[in-house]
Amino acid sequence: MIIRTTIITFSFIFGMLSSLKAIEGFVSNKQGESISDVYVLNISNDTHAHTGPNGLFRLTSVQAGDTLLFRHLGYERFLHVVQSEELDRQLQIVLQEMEIQLDQVVVSNEMKALNVLTDIDLSTNPVDNSQELLQNLPGLFIGQHAGGGKAEQIFLRGFDIDHGTDLRISVDGLPVNMVSHAHGQGYSDLHFIIPETVENIDFDKGPYTADKGNFATAGYVDFKLKDRLDRSSVGVEYGQFNSLRTTALLDLSGNSNDHQAYIAGAYTLTDGPFESPQGFHRLNVMGKYTARLNQLDKVSIMASHFNSRWDASGQIPVRAVESGLIDRFGAIDDTEGGQTSRTNILLQHTRFVDNQTSWNSRFFYSKYEFELYSNFTFFLNNPEQGDQIRQYENRDLFGLESVLNKQLFWGNSEVYLQAGAGFRYDQVMDNELSRTLYRRTTLENLSLGQVDESNIYGFVSTEIDLGRWLINPGLRLDYFNFGYTNDLDSLYNADFISDAIISPKLNVSYSPNAQWQLFAKAGMGFHSNDSRVVVARGGNQTLPGAFGADIGAVWKPSSSLIINTALWHLFLEQEFVYVGDEAIVEPSGRTRRMGVDFGMRYQPVKWLFFNTDLTYTYARSIDDPEGANLIPLAPDFTATGGVQIKHPSGFSGGLRFRYLDDRPANEDNSIVAEGYFVTDLNMNYTFDKITVGFDIQNLFNTEWNETQFATESRLMNELESVEEIHFTPGVPFFAKAKITVEF
Repeated sequence: MIIRTTIITFSFIFGMLSSLKAIEGFVSNKQGESISDVYVLNISNDTHAHTGPNGLFRLTSVQAGDTLLFRHLGYERFLHVVQSEELDRQLQIVLQEMEIQLDQVVVSNEMKALNVLTDIDLSTNPVDNSQELLQNLPGLFIGQHAGGGKAEQIFLRGFDIDHGTDLRISVDGLPVNMVSHAHGQGYSDLHFIIPETVENIDFDKGPYTADKGNFATAGYVDFKLKDRLDRSSVGVEYGQFNSLRTTALLDLSGNSNDHQAYIAGAYTLTDGPFESPQGFHRLNVMGKYTARLNQLDKVSIMASHFNSRWDASGQIPVRAVESGLIDRFGAIDDTEGGQTSRTNILLQHTRFVDNQTSWNSRFFYSKYEFELYSNFTFFLNNPEQGDQIRQYENRDLFGLESVLNKQLFWGNSEVYLQAGAGFRYDQVMDNELSRTLYRRTTLENLSLGQVDESNIYGFVSTEIDLGRWLINPGLRLDYFNFGYTNDLDSLYNADFISDAIISPKLNVSYSPNAQWQLFAKAGMGFHSNDSRVVVARGGNQTLPGAFGADIGAVWKPSSSLIINTALWHLFLEQEFVYVGDEAIVEPSGRTRRMGVDFGMRYQPVKWLFFNTDLTYTYARSIDDPEGANLIPLAPDFTATGGVQIKHPSGFSGGLRFRYLDDRPANEDNSIVAEGYFVTDLNMNYTFDKITVGFDIQNLFNTEWNETQFATESRLMNELESVEEIHFTPGVPFFAKAKITVEF
């Protein structure tokens, strides 16, 4: 009897095991385009998988009758009951797009919380310039100090990143940061983006991602452009200060699913609130073509061009305003200004080798020109003719990258392997800093030369999905060759210095259930120093390391609420900074930053969203004495948040605030950069295919300083120089109306 029972039991178990199989499938939208990172859950036994870059998935331990749940942010949930005949063929799953809802968010071990939060914010809060795109990123602050002409000043995790020194920015993999730039290392002018063409933003903080290299110390931002438009549109915005913006986005795809194409353009004009009209104008044009040549090959071509020019709108000293010499929106030198342009070509190719393997390759080229006239010190160095400077460069940027994505299976576990290699080469002609008079006369060349800088790199990263656990080790190798030719030397002398750095990474996440994700991250990153710095210092500490660690959690206590938090620490080795405004090299020493990030998204009903992001940072220089070791302009507390409405009736709108606390402007806090609290409002109504609305920046007409610096300067007729806050005033109450027509 015992033997018979045992035989029956083993037969039953063997029968059950033999009926369990692995099922493969392809997930797409209604246009037939693959969807990556779809969460696939077998409700019957709680096993899961997710789709790879080609929209394919493989789920083990499946039998006929099991129910599979497909979930992805921005798509309707889909349930599918497995039929016996489907175990031997590929499933074809089509998901329907829908408005983003918080209940679509799945907390799992591979969830990227900041990406999810950013997607939610972008879908509920419309933007119409690249500056607002950056403002949507949790914990990131920006400031403009040339009325929209220069790249924004960026603040993140206790860094005054200037224009991009410690934040890697890219667009579809095309680098935005400029190495050895005339205005400063890492300069990142994002204004060539037309915001309406952005699909989503890949954003994370810290040096923890193997495929992100130079400048990715405080974090990285990668803008993903749309492959197609849902429909064509034209729009016009008009507001105070002679402000006008026109847009046109034209879909060229027709009804084709294998070929998508569109062109887009935008033209912007404004005088700004300044007493000396800014005369700002910017032209943007771009086009993108994406084609699936066959079942195995997908190609994409993107081309874009932008140029802009502007006058005045520079920084002014507090004492000039307080004495009545000028108004807050006045100028000491209203001949400041500049112009810049960039042309990009980006080619991308994806080869699907098999259901688990793909190659992604890209080639890019940018032609870039920059000219900026500034006057920060007025009459400090030249009491007769003033201290205006000109910064200029003419750059060619080339690059190529190829990445292998491989999905493997280890028992019931998934393993994702990513390995890649590439190079970037910058050739900068006429990198110049000169003293000028009224933008017409060159008084003296302070710096003039040619930069040749190349970066060759390789990386490997592995994600091991163990069910509740995800382990992600990675390793990156970067090799740099820095070259600088000083054209002011009487004899030709081209200096070249090389260096390399290895950056290990390790990320671990654990999801005990569908409400929690716990994570720990550790890694090393770096930012390269300016070629002029490297040559001047003889290659000493060319690639200073950044060592970081995060621990945190994502919690979804209900379907309508998600909370994320992180404790973090970041240590930077010695770095040398090239001060483009003075043509000098300054060592900044070792620094330590630590802090806490907190974010919340709440959706009480389907058409109402609340959000807030809070950050606290402790930032200090290690090598300076206590009391004189603060890091100038490093924010210690920031807060953003608001409420957004997207009602089915067609009404939408939002009220958003941003708060930046007082912060030290110098090392001993004897000069303080004042904080601010600013509120913006937008309202829109859509009927049929027409949307009308208005935006108000600085709703309560707060008097605030957008950017601030501790600067020593001297005004005309002053006997002695003064070091104090110099600032660019934040925009006052600014209203504009807009209309968009879709067709």
